[in-house]
Amino acid sequence: MPLTNEHVRDALRTVKDPDLHKDLVTLNMVKDVRVDGEDVTIHIELTTPACPLKDKIRDDIVQAVRSKGEELTEPVGEITVEFSADVRSPNQRTKDNGNPLPDVKHVIAVGAGKGGVGKSTIAVALAVGLAKFGARTGLLDGDIYGPSLTTMLGLDDIQAKTRGNTLLPFEVHGIKAMTIGKLVPPDKPLIWRGPMAHGAFKQLATQTDWGELDYLIVDLPPGTGDVPLTLTQLLPLTGAVVVCTPQKVARDDARRAVKMFQQLGVEMLGIVENMSYFVGDDGKTYDIFGRGGAEMLAQEMGLPFLGAVPIHMELRANCDDGQPLKNWQVNEELAEELDRLCKNLASQISIATMSGKFVQPTLSIR
Repeated sequence: MPLTNEHVRDALRTVKDPDLHKDLVTLNMVKDVRVDGEDVTIHIELTTPACPLKDKIRDDIVQAVRSKGEELTEPVGEITVEFSADVRSPNQRTKDNGNPLPDVKHVIAVGAGKGGVGKSTIAVALAVGLAKFGARTGLLDGDIYGPSLTTMLGLDDIQAKTRGNTLLPFEVHGIKAMTIGKLVPPDKPLIWRGPMAHGAFKQLATQTDWGELDYLIVDLPPGTGDVPLTLTQLLPLTGAVVVCTPQKVARDDARRAVKMFQQLGVEMLGIVENMSYFVGDDGKTYDIFGRGGAEMLAQEMGLPFLGAVPIHMELRANCDDGQPLKNWQVNEELAEELDRLCKNLASQISIATMSGKFVQPTLSIR
């Protein structure tokens, strides 16, 4: 079988950028492939014109293409690798190329360096809280490996609906929401390779009829994997929020998540400390995980600290029952913390807008 452009692209999926540890196709660095008889010409777009690992990338490309030729038992002649450079960050390139969701004013990613820190709880609280203040808000369950919004929003008995090829969002608790958890059997393990994860997330984000929104909150999988990269290549993000618990092991992972967003060119809107403290029946405050660690991290990295959310048994119960609005009804201190969190986030978006980083309008919360 003669070598084709698609064969070459398949070969390039095995070549990883030495710094980003993702393959060249996933990173959208392959700009052109031409096969002329036995000769191959490949155009690679780097993120810096002075890339010190350019020669390694070239050597890896040549080896991968020749290996593909051997696999197909086809001779491969001269392999020419051309380089150019685009110094814009991935998310800046996305902004420059237009918005596939033009009616959504602000897209905000909620991420975490590790699992188990309550990232989805905070994402739900932000979406529902902003809606309580009058914003038109959507919530996208971008955790395609372990979607939890079916439970946390009480969607078990609600059927997913479509209009043609368009997904219709669930309208609950004053927000619009979409989760892959309602599109697959509830006990089905979601095992995704990189391209599959990219495709699933893209469909959820761009084929959902969000309508006009002030905010679209995106609950990301924990860590620094494929989905955050896909998000920054797909939608122009206003910024990101990182959720962290106070202890050092969580702060170390949160620092990596912050640096990931920064490397992708995403504005950091702030850090949230979840499970910050616990108030017992005796009225005493217990710092189970070492209160203040996430605030310390924010100070060290020069980032806004959006607020601290305590451990509260009713918060857990309401999320398990799919009743997030009850979090504003069961405890005055908890309600105040959640309100403060939403106000601080809206404030940071306004500050970024007024500083000229964004040109889209935002809702001001007073």
